[in-house]
Amino acid sequence: MSSSRPSLSPLIPALLGGGLLLMAFSHTLGLSLGSFSARLSVGLCLLALALLAFLLLLREGVRLNGLLTLLLPIGLAFFLRVLLLDHATLDYQDFLSRWVEHFRVNGGISALKDPVGNYNVPYLYMLALLSYLPIPDLYGIKLFSVLFDILLAWGGLRLAKTLTRDPLSPLLAFTALLLLPTVVLNGACWGQCDSVWAALCLHALACALEEKPLSSLSLLALAFAFKLQAIFLIPLWCALWFSGRVKFRHLFAFPGVFLLSMLPALLLGKPAGDILRIYLDQAGDSISWQTVNYNSPSIFSFLPYGAEVAPWVPKAAILLAFLFLLAVLALLFWKRERLDAAAFVWAGAAMSAGIPFLLPYMHERYFFLGGVLLAILACSDLSLPSAPAAAGAEIASLGGYHAYLRKRYVLPVSLFGRTWAQLLEGSLMLLAILLSLRSLYRRLKAL
Repeated sequence: MSSSRPSLSPLIPALLGGGLLLMAFSHTLGLSLGSFSARLSVGLCLLALALLAFLLLLREGVRLNGLLTLLLPIGLAFFLRVLLLDHATLDYQDFLSRWVEHFRVNGGISALKDPVGNYNVPYLYMLALLSYLPIPDLYGIKLFSVLFDILLAWGGLRLAKTLTRDPLSPLLAFTALLLLPTVVLNGACWGQCDSVWAALCLHALACALEEKPLSSLSLLALAFAFKLQAIFLIPLWCALWFSGRVKFRHLFAFPGVFLLSMLPALLLGKPAGDILRIYLDQAGDSISWQTVNYNSPSIFSFLPYGAEVAPWVPKAAILLAFLFLLAVLALLFWKRERLDAAAFVWAGAAMSAGIPFLLPYMHERYFFLGGVLLAILACSDLSLPSAPAAAGAEIASLGGYHAYLRKRYVLPVSLFGRTWAQLLEGSLMLLAILLSLRSLYRRLKAL
């Protein structure tokens, strides 16, 4: 609902935010790639995405004064992203750009049957459609991720509503996720799509907590269809099932929607084996690296970079991650009849950060969802230990982002073959996980 007349106080952030949006639009006209009309199209797309953010806030019942105030962080979020649009990483140059070009040269959608890309078909659908558009591929790929940055922030708002009755906390979560450095860098700078599967996971969990089990399982299936890393959170639905929030019959929505996501590619002639093999190939690509850790703040960050380990070490780490997952589920089973939203979200944060922390062959981006969930929890309760856990996970992940994007560690000085950056990042992520487990246990004990 909207108030009849805005007060003077939100007009200042509204004017500043509007100015930032205009500056963002103006900056798109000076981007380095494409014709003027193509750059104009990029600018108009960004304004349309900003409008979408407002419409989603309006849908959630934000009043006029709140909308005007939120124009400032929204304007800032888009201005920051526009500054990063021209940056092209090796991932884009070596993989994404070549995949789009393959679709463009080989008939667009009809080329989906070809063995191109190591992402699952929902993301390839987007790349195929992008090959028809008259805008530079670099911007199109990033705009797709920015779209899901908005949906990610909306999912954070919905999830925060289940955690608290404070009307400001959901708006704080929306703002925080829009401006979270890892979220800004992941899509607008790196051109990655982690906000896609993470946004779907947030909405899936929000639907489960809002007693919409079919929507929950459907969105979870789409998240898994986009990216294998959704599997870090999927076990949480076991707890939703044994707590009674999800019935056994609802679980069939997951394979049904997953198969539907494959259907267009199957109809175009892509073998089902090629689609399903992508998940094995993604796991194999990780193992093919020369190190058990690739810039991630995992337990292996305490080893020197590139260190060789005995063959049994990665297997033991996988077993340890599995035991960690069982321990979290056992805690939830203990209080299965009285679990509340906070218990589920703390458990989801612990899983999404703890599992990749223990696994070998992890990349820096695999902690994306864990950091997002901890940020939502911090916005819902700024007291200890929510804020330190969220800050620790964010700083730890940013160190890995810096190592990839800048090709060097933040703290290059080494100690016994390990850089200070690696030690600090691993320690901060471990602290975030321990604080998550402590909060989960205390929450369950209080139920």
